[in-house]
Amino acid sequence: MKRITAILMKGLAAVLPISMTLYVIWWLAHTVEALMRGIILSVLPAEHYHPGMGILIGLVVLFLVGSGVNAYVVRRSLAFWEDWLERIPLVKTIYSAMRDITRLLPSGHARQDVQSVVIWRFNQARLLGFVTRDASPEFKTRPTDADLVAVYFPLSYMLGGITLYIAKSELEPIDIPVEAAMRLALTGGMASTTAARQDETHRS
Repeated sequence: MKRITAILMKGLAAVLPISMTLYVIWWLAHTVEALMRGIILSVLPAEHYHPGMGILIGLVVLFLVGSGVNAYVVRRSLAFWEDWLERIPLVKTIYSAMRDITRLLPSGHARQDVQSVVIWRFNQARLLGFVTRDASPEFKTRPTDADLVAVYFPLSYMLGGITLYIAKSELEPIDIPVEAAMRLALTGGMASTTAARQDETHRS
């Protein structure tokens, strides 16, 4: 009986990540299609609507937003909404956590939000972090102060994390892809870095 249970658990462990990923993709596509369908039908006759148009329009909207995000008016508008959302107690917690996660996505800029993966020695422990800013002159109030960098430490099985400003000399860069390191941090160390490296190799 134990052997059968172990085999079933192995099957579940193999199938669950794939099925959950496919479900999230399907749910996201279905949500976008349903949302955009109502908008499209408000300006287009129903007989001219075809399934998939909502997703296509959604992609076009994302492309336009991504193209105009550097415009002054768009930046000011986004800053206004961020400031407004961060004034609401519960909403600002959710928004800040989601913003932290989306900042890890590649934006196509020459300078990425996550610049490198590092290890910080804290007593006898090792903390896995991500350098998000190379220099922080705001914290250098005296000439003898060390050059500080911003290091983001994600919390396992949670949205969000903490950012510490640490002397660059105290950090040890490690040769590991950002995606693999983030997977390792968010799963509490249960992710396999070897498998993650193999995934990176196959993708490249």
